[in-house]
Amino acid sequence: MYTIDQNLLEEFRNEFDQDKNAKNAQAACARTEIKDIVFLPLNAARLNGDFSVEVKTSAVTAQEKSGRCWMFAALNIVREQIGAKCGIKDFELSENYAAFYDKLEKANNVLDLAVKHADDSLDDRMMEYILDGFHDGGYWDMAADIILKYGVVPKWVMPETYQSSHTATFMKMLNSLIRKDVCELRKMVREGKNPDERRKEMLAEIYRAECIVFGQPPKCFDFEYRDKDGKFHADRNLSPKAFLEKYADFDPDAFVTITNEPTDRKKMNSYYRFHYIGSMAESNVRCLNLPMEELKKLSIAQLKDGVPVWFGCDSGAYGDRTSGVWDPESFAYGNVLGNADFFMNKKDRLEYRDSFATHAMILTGVNLDENGKPDRWKIENSWGKEVGKNGYFVCSDHYFDEFVYEVIIDRKYLNEAQKALLEEEPYEIMPWQV
Repeated sequence: MYTIDQNLLEEFRNEFDQDKNAKNAQAACARTEIKDIVFLPLNAARLNGDFSVEVKTSAVTAQEKSGRCWMFAALNIVREQIGAKCGIKDFELSENYAAFYDKLEKANNVLDLAVKHADDSLDDRMMEYILDGFHDGGYWDMAADIILKYGVVPKWVMPETYQSSHTATFMKMLNSLIRKDVCELRKMVREGKNPDERRKEMLAEIYRAECIVFGQPPKCFDFEYRDKDGKFHADRNLSPKAFLEKYADFDPDAFVTITNEPTDRKKMNSYYRFHYIGSMAESNVRCLNLPMEELKKLSIAQLKDGVPVWFGCDSGAYGDRTSGVWDPESFAYGNVLGNADFFMNKKDRLEYRDSFATHAMILTGVNLDENGKPDRWKIENSWGKEVGKNGYFVCSDHYFDEFVYEVIIDRKYLNEAQKALLEEEPYEIMPWQV
């Protein structure tokens, strides 16, 4: 074992005392946020400018202090379909409505797993996964499943509450309640008792709790609006599913999750699925892992056709909320910490858990240089209009290469070789391997 002794500490102390740059950095860090110290505005300025390919979308949304970005991004795709069909500008769907059912389905899924694995040891990997609980986060396929099963409603039909926009406290309470339920169900199964009736009571308790903090989802509503020409429309007594079917061209089977995760577990040009991960027990989170150049080519093709692209990235990497920039060249982290080298390649970064997809948004544009290559990407975020450029962000192509991990693409843009991969039986990734 390597020991930290007084001689070693004295050596470190002397080295630091003689380092003028380190002393300057120490002074800067004492009263300033590190991100602001290392930010290089002139480097970020090179990302200014318009975009040669751009999709016009409705107003920027705000998820506030919740982890529902993936649902916001999915609903922002659907709302563009509805807005185009009805001629509505700045239309928004209720994220609260969809997230209500997402949490109810996730709770039911956890209870289902608890019964199926009642005889497993608490030290088993599956039980560790179950007892970790669940959160606001999710994937495109999970959002698509919720939307397809429960439909959608305009935001004014089920507006936000304080708790839907500030979910941390309720999610902690909900997970505590579910862990208690898991404990009880495991005991019942081990004692040879049928848990079905008790499970129903548990779900009713969770449903009631959600209604208290989020509001009860509507069974039907009136869809009233004025189109871009000022004409008034009213469609009465619509169910959320009927509304989706009538006004949105939503076909989740048309979309494919394309990932770029060059790890040993996830081989390039392979088809895989996340086992047990999903809002619903029957959910299928399936992904086609492709080289980055192919992922970008597919994204550009979809944007050129006027369709925004749902995508997932590591929003904590090299980003500035004020200027709305994600770009490794615009942040000199190594300089402020004594020329420390932070670089890891994408494979190592994923395998050693230094980075992963933490945020979902939609791509609404890309700028192609004189050779037709992308150099920057336009992003519609869900952090409100107060950040970035009225809520819009830009990322460099370098950031895209390193920190974008998945996009949702209509399968019609895939080539024949890529489509053939979708016909293969996907291999499984367990939850703790994600």
